[in-house]
Amino acid sequence: MSQKVIKTDVALVGAGIMSATLGALIRQLEPTWSISLFERLHAAAAESSDPWNNAGTGHSALCELNYTPVGADGEIDITKALGINEQFQQSRQFWAYGVDNGLLGRPDEFINPIPHVSFCHGAEGVEYLRKRHEALSSNTLFEGMEYITDDGVFAERLPLMAAGRDYSDPVGLNWYTEGTDVDFGALTQQLLNFVGRESNLYFGHEVRNLSQQSDGSWILKIRNVNSREILRVEAKFVFIGAGGGALHLLQKSGIPEAKGFGGFPVSGQFFRCTNPDLIEQHSAKVYGQAAVGAPPMSVPHLDTRVINHDKGLLFGPYAGWSPKFLKTGGVMDLPKSVKPGNLLPMMSIAPKEFGLLKYLIGELAATSNDRVKTLQEFVPRATGGDWEMITAGQRVQVIRATGNSGNLEFGTAVVAAGDGTIAGLLGASPGASTAVPAMINVLKECFADRFEGWTSKLTEMIPSYGQKLNDNPALFRQQWDWTNRSLELTADADRPDAAAPAVEAEAVEPA
Repeated sequence: MSQKVIKTDVALVGAGIMSATLGALIRQLEPTWSISLFERLHAAAAESSDPWNNAGTGHSALCELNYTPVGADGEIDITKALGINEQFQQSRQFWAYGVDNGLLGRPDEFINPIPHVSFCHGAEGVEYLRKRHEALSSNTLFEGMEYITDDGVFAERLPLMAAGRDYSDPVGLNWYTEGTDVDFGALTQQLLNFVGRESNLYFGHEVRNLSQQSDGSWILKIRNVNSREILRVEAKFVFIGAGGGALHLLQKSGIPEAKGFGGFPVSGQFFRCTNPDLIEQHSAKVYGQAAVGAPPMSVPHLDTRVINHDKGLLFGPYAGWSPKFLKTGGVMDLPKSVKPGNLLPMMSIAPKEFGLLKYLIGELAATSNDRVKTLQEFVPRATGGDWEMITAGQRVQVIRATGNSGNLEFGTAVVAAGDGTIAGLLGASPGASTAVPAMINVLKECFADRFEGWTSKLTEMIPSYGQKLNDNPALFRQQWDWTNRSLELTADADRPDAAAPAVEAEAVEPA
């Protein structure tokens, strides 16, 4: 029996938010290109993009304290916060364009308004929030942020967190009303519905191997997980957006750019509230400070979620550990990722990250009562009976080689071949929230010869593209008002067909 052969211009591996976003961008920039997507599971967004497997905060550095560290001089460093917020604004604009132009459906199925709040207690923590507010609130992207220390205002806005609280321990908040909750699972589904109109989406198909041909194209060996049929896919460009599974495939590709990269998997668990009365008492995403030595993705948060129009409440994360690179992966994922090129970098991590290892050991040893006590820092009257433990998605943190050593990174990294024929995404937070600028970077790196010709269309979809909104208050307000209307994030959002405003601005190099 002859082997089935699929020829495509673009092969997307993984049906998460990254592949969906890249597919949608390519469909707009190059409508005639053929796109094929391959996902080993039987549903879209079933791993890291699933709403119960990620925070869904719409990470824009409004509340995440790890993006505003204290510098060596004692001052708040807001550099990362500004950069992440700028990136999230690009994502917002692309989603608004998508709603306006039929790429996306109802916005309330994937994005909803919810305040973003930073929370600290104790004199030192409250002073930190004062300085953080002072550093951020004068910037265009953070205008409107409030600094709150009044116990009565705290109780009015966060009644669940106020009940039973001892205010002899001072509390402080940085409050930003116009934050969002994003269901990246629903967003991924909508984007793939659009991409799938003119493309082939293959679920239940696992990429087993890939190799480059002499002409630069790629051959992918793909197995149907049900029938075991093997497909041969011939692609001009390959993007690997397979979450934790991306590292293995990049290694199999043999590209030198992937050499030296390793991965350190960290799993997470959350308390999910089962008491509807408690859920109704809290409407905010409240982020606190990570424990000493804890990784950035462990920042505790009491998080209102909106999934399938239903309001939910999560608290966590509580760290766990598994050698799996995917929630549905295998226990040999980590051992199989160790190669001669990354062995030394991976071995060098343990002595450098002693604080992280100590934190993970402590978390693994924690009892149910210990976890409830951690929850009680946010919800003083919490009892275990109102909360159930759920397991979130796996996060594979990037280990990048630096000489014969290695550094553990807690962001996202694009790994692309020098010839631009293949790229993959590694890492975690802020991840999904910055999917649009991340995928534009992939396009810029892999299609350098075409990219200049795409800038006009990119600016149509993302009017602030190439500019910094923080430096242009008028442009920021223009885009903010438009995206609020199109994404129906304000009470007067009655224009789902609102067009993106025209942009009159001096041409600049992309930020």
